[in-house]
Amino acid sequence: MEYVYASLLLHSAGKEINEENLKKVLEAAGIQVDEVRVKMLVAALKEVKIDEVIKQATAAPVVPAAAPAQPQPAQAPAEEKKEEEKKEEEEKKEVSEEEIAEGIASLFG
Repeated sequence: MEYVYASLLLHSAGKEINEENLKKVLEAAGIQVDEVRVKMLVAALKEVKIDEVIKQATAAPVVPAAAPAQPQPAQAPAEEKKEEEKKEEEEKKEVSEEEIAEGIASLFG
């Protein structure tokens, strides 16, 4: 990811994105440079118009996550038991929290 960030930094500064400039930015950030990654990134970005990609990325609508699928009406008995146990545990927690609250209230009573 730091290689892409370095490329964006060079683009933002109006500098050419080439191997030498990319290496300088990465080295200045204290990153050990991988020559193969640098060459691959420079080659991949040669035909990319970064300004257009940035505009598309910022203009792209945010799609909300899909609603979870409705549970199947016929659940396995084991799943039903687990759900019942979870509900019972939650009820126990609620009761114990109420008891704790009453106990604390009695201290200040």
